[in-house]
Amino acid sequence: MGGGGAISVSGVGVNCHGDSVEHDVDELGESLTSVAQITALTTLALTSVAIGVGCTQPSPDSQSGEPPMSITITSTAFQDGQPIPRKYTGDGPDKSPPLQWSEPPAETKSLALICDDPDAPHGAWVHWVLYGLSPVTRELNEGVPTTEKLVSSAMQGTNDFGNIGYGGPAPPKGNPHRYFFKLYALSEELDLAPGATKAELLDAMKGKIVAEGQLMGTYQR
Repeated sequence: MGGGGAISVSGVGVNCHGDSVEHDVDELGESLTSVAQITALTTLALTSVAIGVGCTQPSPDSQSGEPPMSITITSTAFQDGQPIPRKYTGDGPDKSPPLQWSEPPAETKSLALICDDPDAPHGAWVHWVLYGLSPVTRELNEGVPTTEKLVSSAMQGTNDFGNIGYGGPAPPKGNPHRYFFKLYALSEELDLAPGATKAELLDAMKGKIVAEGQLMGTYQR
């Protein structure tokens, strides 16, 4: 029977994450003589099995085992799923776009942001890595400086152009590419030095994500 529930011949046994509930029929001896007592034992057995079947393993995505909550992230520069203006790309001034987001969960201790392009020819191309944002922050203004540390005490990592901070879309000619701006609310502050890569940030965030959201824009040459 699935879910970790099991009934033994001598009684009732339910196992979920190593815990068990056992009632040994033999120990009850001849006291189980009435129909009412036998019915009560049967009811207990079925209830215990139901509890065993309901046991679940915690999700690796969050502390509580529940999927991360959702954050709404928007931009005044473009709508979700719509083209990113040229000024925020490698064909223009290459400024980071303005971003705003909804309030994260109360337990949030810091925020992190990743922007990447999953349509790049050789796998996802990282355009922005930012972390250490205060949990009370609700927006990033246009044109965040490309420095390791910001005035807000947030830090920026290394993108796949080999630079610190934001590097806008610069895809090869052809079909439109998608650019995902992904925001993460974290239950802890990260012990991560400036200049970290996306992989290093993702590793540091494991088990700490309590909410997340994303905004997607496109760009085509």
